[in-house]
Amino acid sequence: MNKWLQGQTALVSGGSRGIGAAITLELAKAGADVAINYFQSFDQATQVAEECRREGVSAQVYPANIGSRNEVKEMFRQVEKDLGEPNLLIHSAGVTGKSLLFQDVMEEEYDLLFDTHVRGATHLIQGVLPGMIRNRFGRIILISSIWGESGGAGEVLYSAAKGAINGMTRALAKELAPSGITVNAIAPGAIETDMLTRQVTKEELNEIEESIPIGRVGQPREIATLAAHLCNMESAYLTGQILHINGGWYP
Repeated sequence: MNKWLQGQTALVSGGSRGIGAAITLELAKAGADVAINYFQSFDQATQVAEECRREGVSAQVYPANIGSRNEVKEMFRQVEKDLGEPNLLIHSAGVTGKSLLFQDVMEEEYDLLFDTHVRGATHLIQGVLPGMIRNRFGRIILISSIWGESGGAGEVLYSAAKGAINGMTRALAKELAPSGITVNAIAPGAIETDMLTRQVTKEELNEIEESIPIGRVGQPREIATLAAHLCNMESAYLTGQILHINGGWYP
């Protein structure tokens, strides 16, 4: 594979599992050194790092609750010491709520969703911006969701948090464009990850696949391929976009 990201440093939040892990590995295959952020999944993060090193790049793991500004600051201090300033940021860390009905949502659930998706994005972006602005180059990719556009019954707060990510993407892209920094979001549909399999039964998954025009759920690597393309030096004119990848599924 052409190492067209050689010399770049990527920070991937939630890089230990699912979509985040697939993106991390795809960027490593393209030659980028990778900083893998995780919250609890140390063993999985370490395994992803080992796979990345087989591609001939540097890969390190960094524990941090991205909802905590202090923990994110400490993470950036370590990343810059080990790998240099990240010029590629992919915010993939995500959680879903437990409550099916909005009336049952507790304060703790609200805090978890918005701390991870929105406050976490804010902390991470503010961490990479000084170096990106100084170097007049950067790629920021936020992982959104189909529900951020269409909304999902039973996932109201998750939909609201992803909708906030979409608004942040569009506005921040305008603000950072003069500095040579692009900001885009990827909004996946149903993707085969442990997050999905924890939420639905096999029968429900079959029903979802029947409703998707392409006839199946997506794979994490399909999201990773798109993310890697957005990191390409030749993607400088693509910014402020919410890119849907869902097999034609718009419920």
